[in-house]
Amino acid sequence: MNAQISKYSLLSSELISFSRCTQVKIGARQSKRLSRNLPSERAKRTRAVSKVSEHTMKRSGSMLDVSEDSQHSTNKAPPTKKALEDSRENVSMNGNLSNLHKDSSGSHVNIVENLPVEKVDSGERVAILDFGAQYGKVIDRRVRELNVQSEMFPLNTTAKTLLGLGGFKAIIISGGPNSVYAEDAPTVDPEIFSCGLPVLGICYGFQLMNKIGGGTVSREQIREDGACEIKIDNQADLFQGLAEREIVLLTHGDSVTNSTISPNFKAIAWSEHLVAGICDVQRKLYGVQFHPEVDLTKNGNKIFENFLFPISGCTKSFTIENREQSCIKEIRSIIGDKKVLVMVSGGVDSAVCAALLNRALGPGRVTAVHIDNGFMRHLESDAVEMSLKALDLPVHRYDYGTTFRSSSEHMLPEEKALDEIDDPELKRKIIGNTFIRVKDLIMNELKINHNDYFLAQGTLRPDLIESASELASGHADTIKTHHNDTYLVRELRKAGKVIEPLKDFHKDEVRVLGKDLGLPDAIVQRHPFPGPGLAIRILCASQRRPEFILKLPNLPGCYGSTQEVTEKLISAAINPSQGIYENEHYEQQRKTAVALLSEKDRLLANAQKHQINAHVLPIRTVGVQGDARSYSHAVVLSTEERPVPWKLLFAYAGVIPKMFHGINRVCYAFGEKIDRSIEDLTLTFLVPQTVKKLQMADYFANEVLYARKNEHREQGLENVERHIQQMPVVLLPVDFDRESESGSYKHSIVLRPFVTSDFMTGQAAIPGEHLAEATVLEMVRAIKNNVPGISRVLLDMTCKPPGTTEWE
Repeated sequence: MNAQISKYSLLSSELISFSRCTQVKIGARQSKRLSRNLPSERAKRTRAVSKVSEHTMKRSGSMLDVSEDSQHSTNKAPPTKKALEDSRENVSMNGNLSNLHKDSSGSHVNIVENLPVEKVDSGERVAILDFGAQYGKVIDRRVRELNVQSEMFPLNTTAKTLLGLGGFKAIIISGGPNSVYAEDAPTVDPEIFSCGLPVLGICYGFQLMNKIGGGTVSREQIREDGACEIKIDNQADLFQGLAEREIVLLTHGDSVTNSTISPNFKAIAWSEHLVAGICDVQRKLYGVQFHPEVDLTKNGNKIFENFLFPISGCTKSFTIENREQSCIKEIRSIIGDKKVLVMVSGGVDSAVCAALLNRALGPGRVTAVHIDNGFMRHLESDAVEMSLKALDLPVHRYDYGTTFRSSSEHMLPEEKALDEIDDPELKRKIIGNTFIRVKDLIMNELKINHNDYFLAQGTLRPDLIESASELASGHADTIKTHHNDTYLVRELRKAGKVIEPLKDFHKDEVRVLGKDLGLPDAIVQRHPFPGPGLAIRILCASQRRPEFILKLPNLPGCYGSTQEVTEKLISAAINPSQGIYENEHYEQQRKTAVALLSEKDRLLANAQKHQINAHVLPIRTVGVQGDARSYSHAVVLSTEERPVPWKLLFAYAGVIPKMFHGINRVCYAFGEKIDRSIEDLTLTFLVPQTVKKLQMADYFANEVLYARKNEHREQGLENVERHIQQMPVVLLPVDFDRESESGSYKHSIVLRPFVTSDFMTGQAAIPGEHLAEATVLEMVRAIKNNVPGISRVLLDMTCKPPGTTEWE
């Protein structure tokens, strides 16, 4: 440990003197390092797992609409260049990729909803109409977990088609990213609601049910995103056995009110003044604005039980086939007598994928490769080699950091390299495509015949959903492009060259499968780490003062810039006990915030005597709101109140995105109260010095999270790995304490401890509830004391939705 700190200390003076000018120069030099044809690097190396030294193993350790897009309240970043998908003729690819888009041989990655559905004379199946929900496949999973067979269909499937197939006892309509009143809004066959089958409409499905039934849907000033408390009529058949108040996930901008409900329905659930549930008992039609399929809805399974059994008359007659045997059978069927190259990151997904391949085909037909893209955690690749030793599968390791940093999207000379850009989607695409290109170089070096091999990936269902892959849904909105679902990967799929045996799994299911395969807990319970690595945990900035995209309506009496007025409006919302505002706009914010708080949180707000400051950052983060992508600003709260009023701060973190649609993330800044608006950014690119700075912060934060050092245990800190499912550590190009107008070299660090089981939704970890406050404070101290050039440490308090787990 001391040796590692000494190693970092040598970098301190270099990092401190690392100015914005140096960053720009380094970025320019790196763009010229390599030609765009990705020549082999002298630096790359290959070694087998068995060569990992004992020393390496020891040190590794284990309510104002201020949005730009008022249609969906999602501020989508415009592309910085033409997308790769639109420029196939310009793509230069290695190996056998150059003609993949001409190959129509078909892919081996079809999933249940893309296969023909068998016609039967009798049975009990449930049809799920997919409208592009982020959680559509979770509905399918919940139904099957209750031992009822389910089949997913495109949204335009007619009632006549379903009845003709036979055996269906009920229909579920999923949510989706659209607005029901938009001109091009997808709709459903009206006869679905009169065909005699019970129907459950979820979110968008609920709104369609109300609209087609003669009601209307409108956009309210307040949107709802996150876990909310609703009132229900627990005498209604759908809510039998539930309490009068339930915690559910709401994520929508369009709403139904008591005055806009269809005359054919009655309300059975309410979220303040909005209708959250409707029913027509005689026709067995039920609709809920919330998502009962996700974990944030505490008693969602009970709602499905009520709909499937008492209401629809299903019996538990369906048995899920053994997942392990099903996967092995699929692998053998697809691979035949060929072989597989599997890219392993060391995470649970790729490890389980490799273990499945190993069991199905034997190690002689599986080649495992680990590629260090230059954005791994400190000693991460060493730990990967060590952990994969448990699979008894030799792993070839290659270092390609320079190649990744100098890559561009199309590999054309006039394009900017990865270390010269700040667009998050473009970063993801470059990294994903470069993995495929580097994979081809490695196959050539290993003298592997491309025609004899499949590419295996540990792709999960959430990856495909968030990337808007047609494998998951034909109508989902792209939240973020995952590295294993970029253009080149999709082209390989079309050619039938990819196998992804976990494509129908969620993270918790993969962990169960890993245990069944006999993998050790060190792999099975490992925190997820994104394929692009720290590259997407470094928010880059190519301008000191970027455009502030929040827009305000005309507010008489509110003076200042858009940023200043927005901060004053938020301040009025989160300091409700400081008196009545003379300006009606500020007073309205105060009243609205109080109304949105739960009864318990309202008591805390009324007793609030301390000031909380709010500042909107000139950076944007990716979120998911109403099943659509948002690219919106983050807000930072600060206060000098001690102890830190966590319960109140987290309550406000839930309220702010509901009131301000151009905001999707809220953090708390440790230290003194921040008294000025943040307008300037630190010029930041993916250069080695910046990556090293985040590696250091990530290392010290995780040392505390796992209580690895004796001093942590002496302080009474516990290993909270099992309580916290993921903790991204993010670097922001922000110096909160800049003393001059000149450029700064300082950054800030965000801690994102996250609690989830399905990884589609989740709760930001609350100090004192999900982990000890002392653990968080020790992380802050360790980062500030050991990492040079850090302005502030922040805690992300945002649930998912409205924020994604990662920031980019």
